[in-house]
Amino acid sequence: MTHRLVVLAPSMAGAVRSAGGWLFDHVMAGWDVMALVSDLADARPLQILGVRALDLEAALTSPAHGPRPHAVAVDARLYEADQRVRRAVGILLEQRLTEVWVWGGSWPIPDEDDCPVLHTLSVAARAFKAEALAAAAEPPDALGPTELFHTGDLFDEPFGKEDLVSIG
Repeated sequence: MTHRLVVLAPSMAGAVRSAGGWLFDHVMAGWDVMALVSDLADARPLQILGVRALDLEAALTSPAHGPRPHAVAVDARLYEADQRVRRAVGILLEQRLTEVWVWGGSWPIPDEDDCPVLHTLSVAARAFKAEALAAAAEPPDALGPTELFHTGDLFDEPFGKEDLVSIG
């Protein structure tokens, strides 16, 4: 069974800049990674990372949904700005069957512990993220050795947390 990770981001460049190495490392670990982004004019930056790109608005308004993802990563700004995203994330948190990760801000969900974690990028992730940043016309200074995420309570049997270090 393949693990599925769905990414929700207002921009492709932002997803690559903030989470590109983590996404690539998940793809290399055998995960099926899909990004729902608002700007699909050129999906090449995400394709470089091995991530399938789909239109965010089409996904949010579609009555059909695919299989439940094992993990969802969302840009904190999108979470704050879009009620549909907040509602979907709230349902996932309530069901406690899908891990939720946030980047670009602190854990936005009240009444849940904020567990900040760092992902150390593999050498390959840094190389591919550098190429994806260039394809997205992003400055190379966005390439660091780690990426910061926030999540709620860490589960006992986590999916994909073996490469994360708690900093909280």
